[in-house]
Amino acid sequence: MKILVQSLIIGALATTALNAPAAFAADSDKSEAKAKKPKKITDRRHPDYVRCRSEPVIGSLTKKKRVCMTNAEWVQFTRTGSRDANQFVEDMQTGIAGNN
Repeated sequence: MKILVQSLIIGALATTALNAPAAFAADSDKSEAKAKKPKKITDRRHPDYVRCRSEPVIGSLTKKKRVCMTNAEWVQFTRTGSRDANQFVEDMQTGIAGNN
């Protein structure tokens, strides 16, 4: 029993010693990442400026869902929604949906 406990302790120490350099490297990487943190964008018209808005949750009278995207992503989101809506209206007018 005593030998088993000693071997477990030695195994734990060996794994800790092997993982220690990686832990120190990870800490230094984090400090470098903090030092190179990008400057916060304050221009509201910049394509990478993040905007958030609250949208109602379907089926709830009070819940709101917060959606955050960059200006470029909002533009793409709006274009996709408009394109899909226009395609739907066009399909309904030409009778593709079976309304002949």
